[in-house]
Amino acid sequence: MIPFNKPYMTGKELWYISQAHAAGHLAGDGQFTRHCSNWLESRIGCRKALLTHSCTAALEMAAILAEIQEGDEVIMPSYTFVSTANAFVLRGAVPVFVDIRADTLNIDEARIEEAITPHTRAIVPVHYAGVACEMDSIMDIARRYGLLVIEDAAQGIMSTYKGRPLGSIGHLAALSFHETKNIISGEGGALLINDASLVNRAEIVREKGTNRSQFFRGQVDKYSWVDIGSSYLPSEIIAAFLWAQMDEADAINRRRLALWSTYHQGFRRVEENGTCRRPHVPGDCAHNAHMYYLLLPDLERRTRFIEQMRAHAIGAVFHYVPLHSAPMGQKRGRVCGSMSNTDSLSERLVRMPLWLGLEDEQARIIHQATNALG
Repeated sequence: MIPFNKPYMTGKELWYISQAHAAGHLAGDGQFTRHCSNWLESRIGCRKALLTHSCTAALEMAAILAEIQEGDEVIMPSYTFVSTANAFVLRGAVPVFVDIRADTLNIDEARIEEAITPHTRAIVPVHYAGVACEMDSIMDIARRYGLLVIEDAAQGIMSTYKGRPLGSIGHLAALSFHETKNIISGEGGALLINDASLVNRAEIVREKGTNRSQFFRGQVDKYSWVDIGSSYLPSEIIAAFLWAQMDEADAINRRRLALWSTYHQGFRRVEENGTCRRPHVPGDCAHNAHMYYLLLPDLERRTRFIEQMRAHAIGAVFHYVPLHSAPMGQKRGRVCGSMSNTDSLSERLVRMPLWLGLEDEQARIIHQATNALG
């Protein structure tokens, strides 16, 4: 079986974990956490990067920092992972779902303004497949209405928008290092802070509502409970594994882009024949090859395609069930405008296996997929 995903190891992960143990520090915020945070701040250009135990945790921190209250509204796409909405629902907010663009499957920036009400507090653009949302328009809308922008860049590490790294544009951003992502630690994430006024509180929220970080820097003579928060730190074991990945990030990115390009060239003919559509990457976006997907004509043909691929031991899968059609989405959220693109594209999208080490199998995958597409 060619699985949909297979976690990649650079070869240094276990050695770094042993070094964390040898240093006598396996709890959060040790030397490997600092290495990873510094790398993110340097590569992305954010004011502060705080490692978390998941991207979900980073989004929950963002919701606290945004002062989300009961009845507030947060605008986002419906075609996203549940954590995008759940982080704000936990604070009592209403996720307001708007449609996605037909080309990139990102939030349709032209639909955001009509979704704004006096209760709106934030916009959460999700950079689907590591391809940037139209951030200039989104930031302009946010500026005119006094809203926060929280980038869900779970899939966006090392991607850019007009030369700017994803995660560096909004007021806050969240990254994922889940084992399905480009750079991994099994579970893991990071909160990126670009608004300087939120940095100090972000540290406090992450440290269970205490000013412990200030204490260790010698800024206060003792630390105590000063705000709400929770335990969002990852252990040094996770950070050590992640540092091995960051150490090889450029090489990982190059190899993934090569795999993506092989798929893209291999499926050119079937797109020209009209049997599927390949991904679209706008000219001002540089993507990270997080995902390769195909859009089939309808749900029936997608279902048949996945079954045929599995019959040939290839793990092709579909992606999100739109949140606005899920039970909790219907209970806790609301829809603004038509969701025709979301409804249609979610039923037609199929993801192809994409992981380092797949190179020798790609020709067989493309051959079988081309046959299945007719």
